[in-house]
Amino acid sequence: MSKQALIVIDVQNDYFPGGRWELARMDAASANVGRLLRHYRELGAPVVHIRHEFPDAASAPFFAPGSEGAAIHPSAAPADGEPVLLKHHINSFRDTPLLDILRGHEADEVVICGAMSHMCVDACTRAANDFGFQVTVAHDACASRELEFGGVTVPAAHAHAAFMAALGFAYADMRSTDELTGR
Repeated sequence: MSKQALIVIDVQNDYFPGGRWELARMDAASANVGRLLRHYRELGAPVVHIRHEFPDAASAPFFAPGSEGAAIHPSAAPADGEPVLLKHHINSFRDTPLLDILRGHEADEVVICGAMSHMCVDACTRAANDFGFQVTVAHDACASRELEFGGVTVPAAHAHAAFMAALGFAYADMRSTDELTGR
């Protein structure tokens, strides 16, 4: 019998309106994160929170160490006993005990949600797949922002969709919050 764990990535204040690195539709994504948290807690499934800080406050574009912006947003507040892992890299597995925690819970499936779709969600999803987990991404519980490359502006919705499409092609099953919670 398989065992799922929920990984909540970087649902932090700086990504919300008024924060230092606002994401498009972060309020909607975090509402779905809250629904997922309630669902997986009711199931008694392991939940792991990831919180990102840049190592140096002076050069941090957002998530400065010790700042209010780096704090977990109330919509995704950890419950007692749920681990909160501090990371300094894009990949939530790098230099954190995430893999050991998941293995300690004997999880073989992970459900991933949070931010940013095009960075930390992408990196964690690919790494989890590489470590042999069956991966599901709650696509409507993730958020992105407008990107720019080579003079081309990519709207946030397109950036999000492109990354979800790429992950869904070979790395993860894509599900909505409604699908995951049975609603």
